[in-house]
Amino acid sequence: MIRKRQPKKDIQKKVYHTDRFYQPILTPKIPLIESEFRIVEEALTHKVEVLNSYVEIGQAVFYVKKDFVPLALEVLKSLKYNIMSEMSAIDNIAIDGTFELFYQLTSHEKSHKNRRRLRVKCKINENDSMPSVSNIFPCANWSERECYDMFGIKFENHPFLKRILMPIDWVGFPLLKSYPLKGDEFASWYEVDKIFGREYRDIVGPEQRDSARVDRNDSINFARIGKEVPKGEQPSDLVHEITYQEENKPPILQKFPNTKPKVLDKRV
Repeated sequence: MIRKRQPKKDIQKKVYHTDRFYQPILTPKIPLIESEFRIVEEALTHKVEVLNSYVEIGQAVFYVKKDFVPLALEVLKSLKYNIMSEMSAIDNIAIDGTFELFYQLTSHEKSHKNRRRLRVKCKINENDSMPSVSNIFPCANWSERECYDMFGIKFENHPFLKRILMPIDWVGFPLLKSYPLKGDEFASWYEVDKIFGREYRDIVGPEQRDSARVDRNDSINFARIGKEVPKGEQPSDLVHEITYQEENKPPILQKFPNTKPKVLDKRV
């Protein structure tokens, strides 16, 4: 069976219910020349072409070309930004056909809190690959695997570029905005096919991956509080008293008399 190709657009937009006239307030971007990061930029521009730079929420941001990302990270590591705390991507394919990758660096040796964090960014086209930086920051090994697993971005010279969260044989990349929030046709049958086999699809039925779904007629996966029925039975509107104490059993909760309460002056 050939899997239906997903459209290259943001199909998740419909889940956001914001006023169409609402414009979010953007955080200000301050030129680096006015900040304490200008020394870092001077050292970086000696080795790497910086396409854009600014300070946002107290952190410096440097845009470089994708092939210069490893060199930029080596320079920053020599400046004591020696911890990569995060690395991932943003799907902008529906906007301009690119991914935006970011590398968040931290220093525990910088004395001033405003100089401890900075970010390196680059843009790549949809089908481009990225050079791996796992030889510079070993923690990038897992981050790049996750980025490949979730977005499908390949990293050249990575020591073991395999899925890290999804099964090895999974089809599709779940963090793409073109990937349905509750999964596609492949996702709805994955575990059924694995556990029971394709011949049991009509018997078991597709997986329900919609986390917001509530079905009052489904007494297998849902229970209506106060109107519970045995699993798999027809739902009922008959309200019954909820009790958590079985008869002739040890009490679950000891009830204390409240006729003569005593106020303590201090904790015992």
